[in-house]
Amino acid sequence: MAKLTVDEKYMKLAIGQAKKAKELGEVPIGCVIVYDGKIIGRGYNRRNTDKNTLAHAEITAINKASKKIGDWRLEDCTLYVTLEPCQMCSGAIVQARIPKVVIGCDNPKAGCAGSILNILNHPAFNHQVETVKGVLEEECSKMLKDFFSDLRKRLKTERDEKKASAD
Repeated sequence: MAKLTVDEKYMKLAIGQAKKAKELGEVPIGCVIVYDGKIIGRGYNRRNTDKNTLAHAEITAINKASKKIGDWRLEDCTLYVTLEPCQMCSGAIVQARIPKVVIGCDNPKAGCAGSILNILNHPAFNHQVETVKGVLEEECSKMLKDFFSDLRKRLKTERDEKKASAD
């Protein structure tokens, strides 16, 4: 078995966070923030669980990392996330001055690291973010595809059962 790169090692840990979201029935998205070789922030999607629009993996991890180092600036950190960040999370990454983001798979419907917009590298902002895409892409993508496939099946079964009981 080939040795994991540093990016793959931390993406595996982000995937571990995503699995926690899946266990809650949430869309499986996970994030870790690394500073000086140590994880200082972790997060996973909890929007439905917390009934909170802001409960994205990246926002949770940024909050925890900021508390851990005692500063809102995360200037020497790397953020690892299983799915390309949305506009809110991309904005928070820029605001936190995170210099590097490593992304598992693209988000063609809401991604703001190049798929729809590129907030992370918008030249008008005072901070641009180095972006690495496609780290453990297949594993990250499969986890999301499987989740949504299972969700569609479950919803169809529920609709069919509801229809049958109404007849």
